[in-house]
Parts: sequence; C-alpha cells; structure tokens
Amino acid sequence: MLKLPDIFLQRTKNILGSDINDFVDALNEETPVSLRKNPDKFTEIVGNENVKWCDAGIYLPQRTTFTLDPDFHAGAYYIQEAGSMFLEQVVKRYCRNRNKITALDLCAAPGGKTTHLLSLLPENSLLVANDVIRSRAKILYENILKWGKSNVAVTCSDPKHFSALNGFFDLILVDAPCSGEGMFRKDNNAVKEWSIDNVKLCAERQRRILADVWKALKPDGLLIYCTCTYNIEENEENVKWIINQFDAKSLYVETQPEWKISENLISEVFSYRFYPHKTKGEGFCLSAIRKNGDNVHFIEKKENHNQRNITKKSDFVRTYLTNVEKYNFIFNGSVIKAVPKAFANEINIISNRLKCLSSGVAVGTVKGNDFVPSHSLALAVDLNKEVFSKINVDKRSALKYLHKDNIRFDCKTKGYNLVCYNNNALGWIKNIGIRTNNLYPQDWRILMDV
Repeated sequence: MLKLPDIFLQRTKNILGSDINDFVDALNEETPVSLRKNPDKFTEIVGNENVKWCDAGIYLPQRTTFTLDPDFHAGAYYIQEAGSMFLEQVVKRYCRNRNKITALDLCAAPGGKTTHLLSLLPENSLLVANDVIRSRAKILYENILKWGKSNVAVTCSDPKHFSALNGFFDLILVDAPCSGEGMFRKDNNAVKEWSIDNVKLCAERQRRILADVWKALKPDGLLIYCTCTYNIEENEENVKWIINQFDAKSLYVETQPEWKISENLISEVFSYRFYPHKTKGEGFCLSAIRKNGDNVHFIEKKENHNQRNITKKSDFVRTYLTNVEKYNFIFNGSVIKAVPKAFANEINIISNRLKCLSSGVAVGTVKGNDFVPSHSLALAVDLNKEVFSKINVDKRSALKYLHKDNIRFDCKTKGYNLVCYNNNALGWIKNIGIRTNNLYPQDWRILMDV
C-alpha cells in the first residue's frame, strides 16, 4: 500500500473532490505499460489497446524485458507514458499548416517527447533537443540516434543561454523539472522527497526557466508547457503567470469525451490533466500558449565555421544516404557529417552559440586510407541499405551482437557489413577474413546476460 503524505492527499482532494478515493486506489494498482512506435522503422509488437490520442501509441498487456528485444535497440519504438503522448494533439492542431518549423525541446532527456516531435513535425523542420545535465544529454543523444532522424541537433546548455537567440524558434517545448507527483506510483523516492516547500521551489524554478527561454520564441510562436505533477502551482498558476508577465494567450486543444481528460482548473487557462483513475497512465498536465507581441525576429546572419566540404576522394559517402540531394556533406575534423541543407545556417548558429553535442548524421570517420562508417549512419532512417553488404540475423545472434560478443558471422564480403534484425539495422561488423570484429558501441552494449 502506497503511503502518501497527508497534506498531499488534502491538497489533491481540494482538486479532485469525491474522486480522491478512486485516485488513491489507482495509485496502488499496477502501472500501465505503453509505447510509441517509430513510423520509419518496423516492429512486430502488437498491443492490446491503442492510445486514443496518439496514432502510434499502444498499451501492452504486461511489461516485458525490453532490453532483450533487438527492435528496441534499433529504435523501432520508444517506451513512453501514454498521457505525455497528448503532445501529438497540440502539434497536429497548431502546426499542421506549416511546412518548415524550427523547434526546441528545452528539457529533453531522456528523449520521449523529442522522438515524438521528430515523428510529428513537418519533414522540412529542425529540432534542437537540449538538456543542461551532460550525463542526461548523453542518454538523450543515444535515444535520438536510435530514432534515426537527421533533422536534429543535440545541445547541452543552460536555458539562459537560449535568450540570446531572440525570435529563433517557432515552437518551444518545456517539459519542466517538477515535484514529480505524477510519478508516485512508479517511483517511491518521489513520495519520500515530496513537500510543499519543494512544490514552491519547483514552481519558482519553472518560472525562471520559462523567463530565460521566452525571448527565443518568435512572435506568434507556440510554447508547449507540461509537467508530471498534479498541483495548481506548477501547472495552471505558472501558465497564468506567463500570460500576465508576457504578452501571451492560452490555447484550446480539442479532446474527445471518451478520452476522460480533465480540463481547466482556473479561468483564462486551458490545461489538460491526466489522472491515473481516469486515463490509463500516470499523472501529466499540459498547456499550449501563443506568444503575441512585437515582430522582432532573429537576424539570420551567416555564421563562420571551420568545417570544410568533402573532397572528390571522399565523394563516395554520398551514396550512403538516400535523399542525398537534401544534404551538405562536410568534414568536421576527420568525421564526415551530412547536414540538412535547409537548416545549414541554423545548425551553424546553434553550434557556435551553444554546447552542441551532435547535429545531422555523422556518416563516418576517415582513418588514413580507411573509412569507418559510424553507428549514427547505421541507425539513420535515410541509410541506403542497398550500398552495403547486409547480414540478417535471428534474435539470438542479434542479442549476442548487442552484448558485444565476438561471434563469427557468415560474411560474403570483406570490410564493413551491416547487421540487421527484422529489416532494422543494428550496427556494423568488420570482416577481416580470419574473424569478424564487432563494432557495436561499447557504452551501449547490453550488460545483462543474453
């Protein structure tokens, strides 16, 4: 039985009224398991129910060991709480008539909403995914790489550093660090650490984050603000603060009655709340906000950079990607990168002004007379699989590869071969004749027994 703080129960009863007992009962039930499929990759996972507000979202009948599913490592799906997939409804309503969007996911790790945005935004868009904590940014980078999209840059910068990018972004998502009330069922530490003082501290920190990043949003731009908590201070009161502090408007998002999403606790604010006794998932709250104001936009000056174009000797890398006409191929040290042409200048601006960990697709590294294809290339949606010799493996061999075992593959071609499972690429091996070298990243390998 989950022991909840008495003052938390009283405050939540003030919101839920007679539903409080159903709410507490739900927190003592098993946590639902949901995931979102990658529309650009293949998976055989079939759910027992669809997430009503997300086309690619499904519920599973029970939790499985995802670490032992090669499709998980290939980026064929992402394990995500169902309520947070409501992001899809906001993007569909307010971004559907746009063909080019520059977006920021400010507090992005571990990457659930980032990968969702990458599947939702118009194809000709750029997404900057940021987390201020470097260890979390590395996890974010890994999950984005597995998702396989090239129109993304990963940064590790404090929110205040984005204020210099005045009017740069059409859309900003702030999934704000919060008191974590919505995670009580999943994380007992969140219960132990909860207090009213912490709620107030989180609300103040959220306002600082919002104030830091507000300048970076274009006039008429869209801010999506969300938390995984129930209290009003961190949700509706912060949205009201944005509206009053800045020139902004709270936006309506259409829902269906059968979704059982709760709406609007205070006037002038549209909020969309997910409670575990009503919707199948954890606690979540989201609001969409439109920025009004002046017409100041970011001045897109051409940025200087030290990268150079690939030479004729390296021109063969163009064949490694499909849709090759949309990329610039450049050297970054000894690494050849493919950067979307449509956002080449924007990526240079991001790289020069923020701590940028990656952008575009790292195609590979030049080492003397050898060219080593990167893991980023193997997982890229635009990978041209027909150029490479492929090894299609069963589940057991796939797991041994992901465990980074030096197993012998039946290779017909010397050099670099692409290891595939369910037609999803997992990574590279190098056949040197007498043996094959497993090139799966050491930091990503499965640690548990396979």
